[in-house]
Amino acid sequence: MSTIGIKRVYLAAEPADGFRVLVDRLWPRGLAKSRAAIDLWARDLAPSTELRLWFGHDPGRWMEFQKRYRNELKTRPEALIAFRKAVSGQKTVTLLYAAVDEAHNQAVVLARLLTRRESRLKPAGRGKTRVR
Repeated sequence: MSTIGIKRVYLAAEPADGFRVLVDRLWPRGLAKSRAAIDLWARDLAPSTELRLWFGHDPGRWMEFQKRYRNELKTRPEALIAFRKAVSGQKTVTLLYAAVDEAHNQAVVLARLLTRRESRLKPAGRGKTRVR
């Protein structure tokens, strides 16, 4: 079972990040691929362009964004399956995002979703997935 963390993609990569997964649909502006240290770009897990533009990182739309994003993910089970296969066996997985707002972005929603789903699969107290 992996520990799931979240981090801005513009921050320096650290060994503690483990397997680094970019969960943005667009490549982060101004970031060279060689500097990003990304192990996987999971753009299929990112919010749709329509949802991303509607949200616009407006905290007033945060609650509705979370609901809409979770609903979008339900329509893309293959993306979650592919993600799980890709991170299988990884001790630590860090979801990377480009947004300036650290509290209101898709990585926060995705980490919570993955943590809840994983905790339902294992008894509490053994191998529980955590969000940093």
